Amino acid sequence: MAETPGTQDEPVEEGAGDASRAERIAGILDQVRSDVRLGHAHDEEAELRQRLAEAGITASDEEIERYVAREL
Repeated sequence: MAETPGTQDEPVEEGAGDASRAERIAGILDQVRSDVRLGHAHDEEAELRQRLAEAGITASDEEIERYVAREL
């Protein structure tokens, strides 16, 4: 059940909680890039930082910059 009404605060798909850190980041990055492409978000880096924080995933500034630059 969602902790905040109207939001999804936990994984829904079976096995989603078993994903590795890299898999979780890749999934979030795919969502962010899709949102930017569709115009739902405008700043990929800011959106990625926010979504990672919401997911409880820490990443260095350098790591985030490399994801945005598509180096990782």
